[in-house]
Amino acid sequence: MTARLSTERLGRLHDVVAGHVARRDVPGAVTLVARADEVHVDTVGTADLGGAQPLRRDAIFRIASLTKPVVAAATMLLVEDGRLRLDEAVDRLLPELAGRRVLRRPDAALDDTVPARRPISVRDLLTLRMGFGYITDPGEHPVLRAAQERELGMGPPKPATPHAPDAWLRRFAELPLIHQPGEHWMYELGFAVLGVLLARAAGQPLEAFLRERLFAPLGMADTAFGVPDPKLRRLTTCYVTAADHDGLVLYDGVEDSQWRHAPVFPDATGGLVSTVDDYLAFARMLLHGGVHGGERILSTRSVAAMTTNQLLPAQHASASARAFLDGSGWGFGLAVDRDGVTGPRYGWGGGLGTSWYTYPEHGLIAMLMTQRLPPSTALFEDFWASIDRIAADRSG
Repeated sequence: MTARLSTERLGRLHDVVAGHVARRDVPGAVTLVARADEVHVDTVGTADLGGAQPLRRDAIFRIASLTKPVVAAATMLLVEDGRLRLDEAVDRLLPELAGRRVLRRPDAALDDTVPARRPISVRDLLTLRMGFGYITDPGEHPVLRAAQERELGMGPPKPATPHAPDAWLRRFAELPLIHQPGEHWMYELGFAVLGVLLARAAGQPLEAFLRERLFAPLGMADTAFGVPDPKLRRLTTCYVTAADHDGLVLYDGVEDSQWRHAPVFPDATGGLVSTVDDYLAFARMLLHGGVHGGERILSTRSVAAMTTNQLLPAQHASASARAFLDGSGWGFGLAVDRDGVTGPRYGWGGGLGTSWYTYPEHGLIAMLMTQRLPPSTALFEDFWASIDRIAADRSG
């Protein structure tokens, strides 16, 4: 018999989140805890700092890197369709990336390169082992400066990249890789390339494919790369902490939001908006082995691949993995933690204040959605410590 959610535990969770809102760590938060047929959603605070509008359950959030698990699932749909293969070279559909060159070392000049030992594969993109991404080591790295000059969108999520997908890929292809394909885990540009690949494999724009094969079947009506005017009132305001300011300052508003219009480049690394209920539908589909409402969306094999650690020990220990994964493994588009205090869990977080994890042994799904860059570390730690207790408690 499945344990019911404990009213007492949920009350403590509310108090934890409400305390952070009262301290103005965030203007508001929506939390969700689900087990079996129970779904508990709690809203705390307001949609903007100093505002009078209470945060609602159907509030729309910029989910940032929670986009990645969705795009990974879409990739597996195309693998199941036979339009992609995990270990094929991406060159077939992305000829711009054929004949890659690789820097001799991460801080080398752009022309100090060697040939790539092999092409980039679809699996490399899903596992972020393409060989290009953020460098966590200090020092000057000409390749990152060149990426910024080409406006490739590396940095905090904003749909401001001015290049359409084909133009974006051409600019990216002008740069050498930082590491050999398949050898290093590097956050996060592999998913930007993956978004271009999916559109070409599907023969339609990325959002159209996501809507047809995932969002519509799952009932994710509020998940998209932009917020249409009729839904704009539900979009939350996003804030950023500033070193020269005591508190939070505006990062992205509502009426002038960059998410108000469909972007030129649909960013598969972190461009989607969504709600807790939309994302719950996606999370439940994964928890149920690819089935939603009695209909199969993904195969159990695809879900298993997504939620299984793909990193080798040396990749696990790299500086980039230590900085972003904090000891967890990485599957396809999400973190996999096999050694958590309550057993296995998988999920991920977004840099604008969103987080989701599923505890499969406990049948538990939990989410926290706020809008702050960077996310409040204290709030996240307190929230997930509370969720661990809920997952471990036999009574819920």
